[in-house]
Amino acid sequence: MSSTPAHPGSPANGSRSHGLNPRLFSPLQQRSLTLPNRIVVSPMCQYSSIDGHASDWHLVHLGSRAIGGAGVVMTEAAAVSPEGRITPSDLGIYRDDHIPQLARISRFLREQGSVPAIQLAHAGRKASMTRPWDTPAHALTIAEGGWENVVAPSAERFAPYYPLPHAMDRTAMDKVIADFAAATKRAVAAGFLLAEVHAAHGYLAHEFLSPLSNTRTDEYGGSLENRARFPLEIVRAVRSAFPEHLPVWVRVSAVDWVEGGLTIEDSIAFAKLLKQEGIDLIDVSSGGNDPRQQIAVGAGYQVPFAERIRREAGIEVGAVGMITEPEQAEAILAEGKADLVLLAREFLRHPYWPIHAAEKLGVSISWPVQYERAAPGRVDRRHPLPTDSLV
Repeated sequence: MSSTPAHPGSPANGSRSHGLNPRLFSPLQQRSLTLPNRIVVSPMCQYSSIDGHASDWHLVHLGSRAIGGAGVVMTEAAAVSPEGRITPSDLGIYRDDHIPQLARISRFLREQGSVPAIQLAHAGRKASMTRPWDTPAHALTIAEGGWENVVAPSAERFAPYYPLPHAMDRTAMDKVIADFAAATKRAVAAGFLLAEVHAAHGYLAHEFLSPLSNTRTDEYGGSLENRARFPLEIVRAVRSAFPEHLPVWVRVSAVDWVEGGLTIEDSIAFAKLLKQEGIDLIDVSSGGNDPRQQIAVGAGYQVPFAERIRREAGIEVGAVGMITEPEQAEAILAEGKADLVLLAREFLRHPYWPIHAAEKLGVSISWPVQYERAAPGRVDRRHPLPTDSLV
């Protein structure tokens, strides 16, 4: 372990090659927190927990991306309650004894110079399911480790093989809000410096926002103002429980990709409401709430949604979705389409993507001292030759 923290994305010895100043490797200030660069490890469910506990897998999975130079390393969706998990193998933050393992991870991320971040989530009607690699996919029975108290805004399944959820009453809604607040306090105790509310991909907050899954006729259904009411109550609870000097983000699904579902105009209006609640950035994804969705997948296919929210809601945004190349990421930022980029699958393929991106963009960044001998053009302190000439 390094005796002093590394600084992902910061110039090595204050210098850059080729006279370039890539936006991708510039810091971003949010409240009292300085993100060392604009590269974020997007939440990626690992389904590798027992009773919500983080494991050595999570430490290595997240820690390697910090060693690789990501400015922000975010956990996968951490369930705020047992019934808020997608599967029994989900990461959780619903018990105090989850804190020590999470604290170990956040501490390691900070030691590498990355910002430790956590995504807080409730699966809603997509809960109590098999893991993605378990076939056939189906709602778990009690005997299989599932649970009966699956909740949603309306008593409508996501798909035929998913649980039939209970429509939430005020008591159930109050419990969820209290769960998010308690989970946020645990996140603070575990040392996370950034929190994100998951309001995307067909999980509970998104289910309330979308007219496809919210068919309520009370003050929480109907108009966008009503459908946004409960998600905003969740956001308010998290923002109030997280330190005022640290940022809170919200991940949204900008569109449902289904006729009659959420539109980009809806998401722009919701982003304006989030800004009023003190949210610092909108993490812009899409889809996940209806199996009928027809997604036009392609390189950077969600970036236009981020760009419109940034421009029309006047709030910082993160772009995510099929962002793979350093030049592509740099162009998104340089052209003002987003304030940072989040990578998921590309980080699974290339844990040290930021280091390689810096080399490709012609910028020299600091490496972990343990790895410096392998950095291009660096000199090993014990050898007089450039390290790239050594075997």
